[in-house]
Amino acid sequence: MNMARISFPKTAKKGEVIEIRTLISHVMETGYRPDATGRVVPRDIIRRFTCRYNDTEVFRADLWQAVAANPFISFTTVATESGRLTFTWDGDNGFSHTETGDITVT
Repeated sequence: MNMARISFPKTAKKGEVIEIRTLISHVMETGYRPDATGRVVPRDIIRRFTCRYNDTEVFRADLWQAVAANPFISFTTVATESGRLTFTWDGDNGFSHTETGDITVT
């Protein structure tokens, strides 16, 4: 089970720079490590993270094998209007996880 933690202010003033922090539980298996029997464990990583603010992409990160398990991502954006933040993690083997949260801008 993949669990995401997201932290951002629930309210902000228009034009304010806000910090958004995300953490998702994921093994991030590189595809290079052998298991106990000597077989290589198949690659299983999150390849892309995106954040959309009212359906406009405001942040994207492409991830690779060197990223640690349970990747933490922190970034900023400008609060422009009240609405919804949508966070999506996409990865190998059809993995996709989406979380949302609302922000009120005054």
